[in-house]
Amino acid sequence: MKGMVPPGALLDALPQPLALLDARGELVAANPPFRAQLEGVAPGDKAWDLLPEAAEALAAGLRGTPGRVGIARLSVSLAITPCARGVLLALTPTGDGQDERLALLGRLAGGIAHDFNNLLGVILGAAAAARVAPLPDEVAVEVAAIEAAAERGAALVRQLLAFARQQVLAPRSVALNDTVMQFVRLLPRLMGPGIQVEMHLEQPSRHILVDPDQWSRVLLNLAVNAREAMGARGRLIFTTGRRLVLADEIAAGEVLPPGRYVTLELRDTGPGIPPEVLPRIFEPFYSTKLESGGTGLGLATVQGIVGQSGGRIEVECPPEGGTLFRILLPRAEPPPEAAPALPDPEPVVAPPAGPILLVDDERTLLRVAALTLRQAGHEVVPQEDSQDALDAIREGLRPALLVTDVAMPGLDGLELARAARAVQPDLPVLLLSGYSAASVGGAPEREGFAFLAKPFTPEALRAAVAARLASSG
Repeated sequence: MKGMVPPGALLDALPQPLALLDARGELVAANPPFRAQLEGVAPGDKAWDLLPEAAEALAAGLRGTPGRVGIARLSVSLAITPCARGVLLALTPTGDGQDERLALLGRLAGGIAHDFNNLLGVILGAAAAARVAPLPDEVAVEVAAIEAAAERGAALVRQLLAFARQQVLAPRSVALNDTVMQFVRLLPRLMGPGIQVEMHLEQPSRHILVDPDQWSRVLLNLAVNAREAMGARGRLIFTTGRRLVLADEIAAGEVLPPGRYVTLELRDTGPGIPPEVLPRIFEPFYSTKLESGGTGLGLATVQGIVGQSGGRIEVECPPEGGTLFRILLPRAEPPPEAAPALPDPEPVVAPPAGPILLVDDERTLLRVAALTLRQAGHEVVPQEDSQDALDAIREGLRPALLVTDVAMPGLDGLELARAARAVQPDLPVLLLSGYSAASVGGAPEREGFAFLAKPFTPEALRAAVAARLASSG
């Protein structure tokens, strides 16, 4: 029509990111703020190609139904409004930097956890050293209380590391259905007689690559949450399945790359999660049970474990009621069938042909670890400074084993191990860290380095040293 203002000119005059679709869902016009949000857009582009997360809402908009959907990767909310010329799209920023704050909190939690692991290691080591001499009963009780408190602290640190996705995992291939059946056998006493547990397990069972202990924590946490939501009566339903992902899927800020996934759904028949609470359930330290001692780390820990295992957790509150948690994990290959093993002869570990070079910048932890190894009969050369340790090797020291902390000022433990190997290529190495193996420069085992997570007990340190010496003999 003569005199009609082109749609692009109308949109360009407005500061909000806006775009117009025709009746086929193709882009007619987009203003500069919209093009800045989605680089490379051009007239004729399909809306569902530009915004695949909003495909269903866009289809509804083309049928005349307005809607709104969050686009996590852009940190925006998309408003879809049918109009005379087609469908108007409007982008509105969401949040106030929460994702950045949570990422910062994760890094902070990892750093705090590392320092606490050092302190807890000192406490556990000192308590064990105190037990070497016979103790009066009243003193033994106090030492046991110290050890119990340190173990509780270590458990809290593991939760922080799980949230920060820096915990130590020992993944192996397990059949998903087997893990569910084994877990369900333990549930009757936990859930109570009024809660019915059901399983709908797809056959054949697919395998997942998880740390079995951490996977049990995931299932236990979700089951306990369901029990508290349902109260004395209800149903908890476990369903396994699979999903083929052909392109990146983004939900709640989590990216699921293409691949074959195995799914586990846990659904309860409780009242569901209130809408004002639902967006915050995975936030660390957010809890609706603070008055009863909740830390708010439970679901944050679950999300961290699932994420570190390469998967994603989703939550829905279906219209018919209840809450559904869905976990997607990459499909793994079954473990190879091992041939029947012949009994191994008792290993004979010869005394090491040299001292153990022990390196840690935490003086108290160094002293306790050295005492532990000396009590096991080892000769120990302790060093607080990693550069001094390397200089000693370059000057002729030939240790039977290098045991070193990873996070140290200056030359870190991984750099020390590599530099020491340049001088003594066959040097066995045991790395100590409060971070996961994957976070200390890749998988240490690829370079022949053994790994022991902090905080460790004296028994664990002695066992790790013995195993490393035996494997290098």
